[in-house]
Amino acid sequence: MSDAHRQEQDFLGQMMLPKEALYGIHTQRALENFPLLRRPVHPSLIRAYGAVKLAAAQTNHDLGAWDEVTFEAIVEACTDMMEGRLDDHVCVDALQGGAGTSTNMNVNEVIANRALQLLGKAAGDYDVLHPIGDINRHQSTNDTFPTALK
Repeated sequence: MSDAHRQEQDFLGQMMLPKEALYGIHTQRALENFPLLRRPVHPSLIRAYGAVKLAAAQTNHDLGAWDEVTFEAIVEACTDMMEGRLDDHVCVDALQGGAGTSTNMNVNEVIANRALQLLGKAAGDYDVLHPIGDINRHQSTNDTFPTALK
């Protein structure tokens, strides 16, 4: 593995990702599987998705999901997304299969990896903070995507 890449793994296998990328393996697979328009989702959807994820994180924290330090890192990552600082990392195609699943996963990975950075951890260190188990906790694409669209 080169210094410029990191390795991630899912149920389908392993992939190499750019070390500086805040997206993860699910986004990389979507980029390869759905190269339709080659246009990313609109920035207003990215910002709205950050607000949806922030609301979910606040609720999950109230339910005891994370310690205060982890929660604050998630809040800052969601805020970064809402303020447009993470737009370049939400890179899935605007037209995709799965009714928004790729967008939701891209957002989850970017928020998780940004929060990991803020915690002093490496992107992809999902034992600490996981895109699905933590950032997408108690959520479904069928709920988050239409909510962000509104």
